[in-house]
Formats: sequence, structure tokens, C-alpha cells
Amino acid sequence: MGTLRANGRDASTARLRSERLLLDAEAIERTLARIAHEVIERNPSLGEVALVGIQTRGVPLAQRLRRRIAEFSGVEVALGSVDITFYRDDVRVRGGEGPLHAQPVVRATRLDFPLEGMTCVLVDDVLYTGRTIRAAIEALFDYG
Repeated sequence: MGTLRANGRDASTARLRSERLLLDAEAIERTLARIAHEVIERNPSLGEVALVGIQTRGVPLAQRLRRRIAEFSGVEVALGSVDITFYRDDVRVRGGEGPLHAQPVVRATRLDFPLEGMTCVLVDDVLYTGRTIRAAIEALFDYG
């Protein structure tokens, strides 16, 4: 279904761009609920589960998922965030070569729990080639 959107503004007053709407608000809530139930069902010991949002758009998604898990299970799982800036394979910083893309902004990594023995669920808003997830896994390996 093709739609025209302009950052939530009336299409006649803002610059238009063509987008494809994949999920509306209701479908996103249903999807979050299904993911929360999957996490609960596959992890009988929720005290050993951590949601790690990938900066930037995975962080609010991880927060929302955490709330849903708590709502359904009564358990607040650990929550953290990881910045993958220095783990990206499209940012060159050595040998005098410039980056393939503009240098990204470095954001905070916050892991206020030990990774040892935890089941870490990486959360991001999109999965395309897997490069972001790979970079996040490498970052987590460096933390323990």
C-alpha cells in the first residue's frame, strides 16, 4: 500500500516523500505484545534476560518491550543500550581514508548489569543486512 506522508503534517504544507506503511500503531502494539510473549515463553528465568536497545531507534523500542514483558509477567527484565559507532564496517578511521558516509554521532552505551550468564535480546527498529546486529554483537563481546 503506497502512501504519502510528511512527518505527520498535512501533506499539502510539507515536503512529500513516498513511503510504504508497513504497520500502523495498532499493529505495532500487537507485534510488541507477541514479541513480549515470545521472550517470556522462551525464557523461564526472566531474571537472566536483558533487553539491549541499539542506539538510537532500538532504545525506545526496547523500553516499550520491557514494559510489555513486565505487564504480562510481573518481572522487569534488565534494560541497557549499546552504541555501535566504532563497530560499524562502513566507518573508516585508520590509514587516512575518509568515511564511506558522514561520521555518525557517538551515543552512550549503558549496561548496568553483568553480561555473564545473561540472555541478551538485541532490539532495533529494522533488520536489513544484519550489519547493525553484527556490530552490536561485537560491541557486547567487548563488554564481556
